Amino acid sequence: MINQNFQSDLVHFPDFHTHQKGNVFSIFNTLPDDGIPDQCFSWGIHPWYLNENWEKEFEKIESAKANPNLVAIGECGFDLIKGPGPKLQMEAFSAQAELAKKLGLPIILHCIKGTHLLQEYLKNHPEPPTIIWHGFNQNPQIAEKLLSFPIYFSFGKAILKQDSNAQQCLLKCPLDRIFFETDNSDIPISVIYQQASLLLGLSAGQLAGQVEENWNRISKRKIT
Repeated sequence: MINQNFQSDLVHFPDFHTHQKGNVFSIFNTLPDDGIPDQCFSWGIHPWYLNENWEKEFEKIESAKANPNLVAIGECGFDLIKGPGPKLQMEAFSAQAELAKKLGLPIILHCIKGTHLLQEYLKNHPEPPTIIWHGFNQNPQIAEKLLSFPIYFSFGKAILKQDSNAQQCLLKCPLDRIFFETDNSDIPISVIYQQASLLLGLSAGQLAGQVEENWNRISKRKIT
């Protein structure tokens, strides 16, 4: 698990979605050819890499389900700009969501121009797993409509941009629904927390503690 030790002069900032290996306080997003890392990781079938043989990749993910470092399923989801047809995307997402639900783990969601597909899934699955929409930078009204479902929002570099949708959403989002991430950027996770701290009027340490609490509430594999 992510070992987060707070000290009076040092706060470790958990990064809930990153493509950079090596930070023990982060969740590394594993892609098909990466192999299983020696740290906390998520594993899913990204819609960019989804094809008719997706079940074979899904079997690999299932085979790692007992690994305690597997803390989330994903990133997976919907992308109507770069991805196969929506029917295939829905099939693959539904299978991964069912696995996440069985394991008591959250889904790391990738969603580009596919909000209607997410809503379709939620309509047809009244007890979905917890879903964390990573890199959220959508219209705040979209977030508001989804708060009635077990959906959380992870904010990254977009909150550094003045008056971005991400900034507006962070200001309106309940604190018990937020996470922070670096994704594929080189920006240190501490910078993301510092910006969120300025926007929300809370210390970076308070935010780190909040997201730890949020994670431990939604996942069977805890942050300790």
